[in-house]
Amino acid sequence: MASWNSVPLHVSYEVLGWFAFVCWSISFYPQVILNFRRKSVVGLNFDFVVMNLTKHSSYLIYNASLYFSLAVQKQYKDKYGQKEMIPVAANDVAFSIHAVLLTAISLFQIAIYDRGSQKVSKISIGLVIVAWLTAAICFFITLSTHHWLWLLSIFNGIQVSMTVIKYIPQAVMNFLRKSTDGWSIGNILLDFSGGIGNYAQMVMQSIDQHSWVNFYGNIGKLLLSLVSIFFDILFLCQHYLLYPGKKPKLETSTDLDNPKSSERSLPENV
Repeated sequence: MASWNSVPLHVSYEVLGWFAFVCWSISFYPQVILNFRRKSVVGLNFDFVVMNLTKHSSYLIYNASLYFSLAVQKQYKDKYGQKEMIPVAANDVAFSIHAVLLTAISLFQIAIYDRGSQKVSKISIGLVIVAWLTAAICFFITLSTHHWLWLLSIFNGIQVSMTVIKYIPQAVMNFLRKSTDGWSIGNILLDFSGGIGNYAQMVMQSIDQHSWVNFYGNIGKLLLSLVSIFFDILFLCQHYLLYPGKKPKLETSTDLDNPKSSERSLPENV
């Protein structure tokens, strides 16, 4: 394994990585708690959750394989250089595991809480099926070629694609409703902080190693940060600038007793 040249940069790398882990991990809870308190998932786009589960599952497979598998690490070094550091840290694996579990809980809440007229669109179902079908075909191809790093690049591509696509239905829903009611802004603030920390962690490693290989060697982690930051800024603009008058009324006794009162302007499918 490659070694660090600077102790301060190594410490900064670890601190930033676990800072991103904490922010991103906690970011799941405001929405889960909001759903629980309202006993309703109206305002939360179901396509976002379904694609998010595929995204985080793919990211977990990528991170865990590259972090734990010696065979995959050997192929990575053969491709990018024997002196290059593995671009996946322990916090990346820990985050992926936590993300899959919390997203699954959100999906369970959709199944048991009031959904109004919402349902998962056929488009998102089709995208998820195509993603996993592609992964399955590539897996069977890799069984004979043993190009495991190539297979992981497929999973990395899936998670990047899902990261780009998953935010769009929620952004469109907020636009159509002219409201962010039911969509936790706390989730976005934490997600934005995690994205900044994740990107800064990659910068620390590049500065120490005098190499940018960890950026294009783990393009999925880089795009995860940049895409998340872009959409987080969009959601913050929607919440604080475009629709500031639409204050959440989800915690009042009236809304808890009659959660369907917020469904009137909600589109059936986005």
